Amino acid sequence: MARPKVIVNCAMSADGKIALPNKKQLRISSDEDMKRVFQLRNDCDGILVGIGAVLADDPKLTVKEEYVENPTHPIRIVLDTHAQTPVDAFVVNDKAQTIIFIGETETVHSTYPENVKIIPSKIDKEGFIELDSVLNTLYEMGIRSLLVEGGGTVIWSFIKQKIVDDLFVYVGPMIIGGKNTPTMADGRGMSSDEDVIRFVLRDVKQVGEGVLLHYQLP
Repeated sequence: MARPKVIVNCAMSADGKIALPNKKQLRISSDEDMKRVFQLRNDCDGILVGIGAVLADDPKLTVKEEYVENPTHPIRIVLDTHAQTPVDAFVVNDKAQTIIFIGETETVHSTYPENVKIIPSKIDKEGFIELDSVLNTLYEMGIRSLLVEGGGTVIWSFIKQKIVDDLFVYVGPMIIGGKNTPTMADGRGMSSDEDVIRFVLRDVKQVGEGVLLHYQLP
């Protein structure tokens, strides 16, 4: 299958959390890491999140000029199985193009701006948008590099299916706690030692007050 290069990027606390226990987003990255993230966005053709991240955080998924001079915004991509993306969400504003993948049996009742394209897609056995179909479609549309930013369920899906070329994890110097607090890889998890997905650590460096880890699959 032809697909874009997939880069997963996330920031987590020292205890592996990516939000507060009530799922409210908080800033974990340092200023130095924020600059890295926005440069990474600027360098990619597309940036992908799930509907959970859209509804919880209302992200813009654009590049801030304070971090990148003369930015070029990536195409924003949302995996939205049940067509729930609000028409007033930042992710569908006119700052960049947006593609929303919905379940092939769903009906869109909202009217989005002209910069938004809706694509019905196959559903996998767990009820999520089928990633292989999405990546093949994006590749056919000219997207060669894809940045996956979350949330935890989407990142888990990419990792579980081993559709990851580079995994960047910024670990911030904080503890959030909470046994049900969102982590960077939610979902069902593995049931045995044999199923655990192992990565190779390629690089470690301090970025601001935190640490950036770069992993790749063997």
